[in-house]
Amino acid sequence: MQTSKIAAPRPVTPHGILAEKLEMLAQQVESFSTVDYDFKQALKEVAQLASGLEPYIGQHTTSESLALKALTQKTQSENWPQRFNAGDTGNELEQEMLSGHTEGQFLKALIHGMQAKRVLEIGLFTGYSALAMAEELPESGVLIACELDAYAASFAQSCFDSSAHGHKIRVEVGPAIETLHTLANTESPFDFVFIDANKDGYVAYLDVLLESELLAPHGLVCVDNTLMQGQPYMPGDSTANGEAIAHFNKTIAADPRVQQVILPIRDGVTLIRRS
Repeated sequence: MQTSKIAAPRPVTPHGILAEKLEMLAQQVESFSTVDYDFKQALKEVAQLASGLEPYIGQHTTSESLALKALTQKTQSENWPQRFNAGDTGNELEQEMLSGHTEGQFLKALIHGMQAKRVLEIGLFTGYSALAMAEELPESGVLIACELDAYAASFAQSCFDSSAHGHKIRVEVGPAIETLHTLANTESPFDFVFIDANKDGYVAYLDVLLESELLAPHGLVCVDNTLMQGQPYMPGDSTANGEAIAHFNKTIAADPRVQQVILPIRDGVTLIRRS
């Protein structure tokens, strides 16, 4: 029986894209007889410096659980393009949306350091980040995850059902902004909020958190993809997501209600707290 080969995720982070381009340039320059040897060697070293960083970080970061590893493999094996009609834009799901090992361990470290007991996630996809955080929550901990796509929510739930920590997670399917308004009237405040959903909704999601009591006074918000493949700071044309993230970053930087820091982890994460 022949098994289908799982395609490797394409680079979708500023660092991953940089490493790929440097490796490509180093290979091209190697064949040019007119290029100085020292220049070739310097370019080769720069390419190696870039391409080796993320693998090294992953190798020296605490290993993911078997449940998280299985979730990753299942996500990579899924044929996501077939879930959508030809011509769909903006709502497609793809394996590259997975938070992944290093970011998952980063989120677990934040949950541990804060001793968080209640977590809200806006944007679930197949559930990697949710399950990673749930693994760090105490047995009585609660994580509520908002997801628009019913198939992705079902996919994630099947992974949670196979985990010893999945019972801590409750999935709410529907538009996140509507779910947030409902939760604001029914739920106690959350210690930690992870935002990783549609990028044009980021400003609205944070406004609801700050204007309601969803975010505890000591709470921390972590926002994903705030470097968006480098588009917010690169010249030239940008995608709709790149423009949305640039707008979000500019808006938050000027908001006196909060303090924030952008960290170059994967595609960029921003940590936000009330001033």
